[in-house]
Amino acid sequence: MSPPLDWLSRLLQMTPVRGQLDLRCQYGAPWRIDQDAFSDGEMAYHIVLDGSASLVGENGEELQRIVAGDILLIPNGEAHTLHDGTGSRPRPAKSRVASNLVFSQNAGRGEHLDMLCGRFVLTPAHARLLRRYLPKRLIVQTRNSSITTEADSGTALIRLVSLMQSESAADRLGGRAMLDALSTALFTITLRFASELEAAPPGLLSLAGFPRLAPALDAIFHDPGQAWTLPVLAARCNMSRATFVRLFQEKLGMSANDLLTDIRMMLSANELRTGNASTAAIAESVGYQSEAAFQRAFKSHMGVTPSRWRKQSMAGEGGERT
Repeated sequence: MSPPLDWLSRLLQMTPVRGQLDLRCQYGAPWRIDQDAFSDGEMAYHIVLDGSASLVGENGEELQRIVAGDILLIPNGEAHTLHDGTGSRPRPAKSRVASNLVFSQNAGRGEHLDMLCGRFVLTPAHARLLRRYLPKRLIVQTRNSSITTEADSGTALIRLVSLMQSESAADRLGGRAMLDALSTALFTITLRFASELEAAPPGLLSLAGFPRLAPALDAIFHDPGQAWTLPVLAARCNMSRATFVRLFQEKLGMSANDLLTDIRMMLSANELRTGNASTAAIAESVGYQSEAAFQRAFKSHMGVTPSRWRKQSMAGEGGERT
């Protein structure tokens, strides 16, 4: 018998994520990184090991200063710039290729920066789902967080980053595989840590960090094929329908029905991609009483009919290409 899955494990089972460390930047000021937008199925991340950096959005707006211990996740993969903040002309960077990683370095003599840069890779459809529920930019600050126990998520995150730092600094056997595996784990631990913060970022992480709504969240993730109604979900949380609707919208930024539909669509998309069940059987398994209603909902969400999605998936085309 398989053990029960928590909501985050269930989400990542439905939307598998593969991490990839691309670069270790070691600069002295002045320096500047102009990052183009990532592809539809990619999310950028940066880990500041030492020093600090100013983050600039795709429209040129100065957003925030990130410092050593900060992890920046950009779920929408938007173009962005990181710079030293001096306004001076950056010193040119050169790449040095090691066995397991590419190092980007310059000859600047100002404040030192040491930063890991990578990406999380999903199918475009999975990325679209996750982006609806994650903030446009997520910054977690491990050095300013109160860590209480050895089992604390902050402790785990700090140790993971430390291991990534040491693995990237040496050409060890299996190092590339280790760095990518650690990058994959980084996604999960960063989301877990962010959901446990007192001021969790808006979206799914804020919802998950609000215990009063946990029964509804568990129900939706673990049994999305059930005919859940707002009164039933509210009753599981021991609150009125009006209070449930208000709190869910306040925390998530959308309704419980929106989340339920998204999960149903992702489960059915996965089944169409990997299984042989008929469209009617899949529709029933995710809670639709008629195949026609399922067909309409799927096309509205995914942009193509279930049969077209299956054909594209089998051919490695369209929304399922990574």
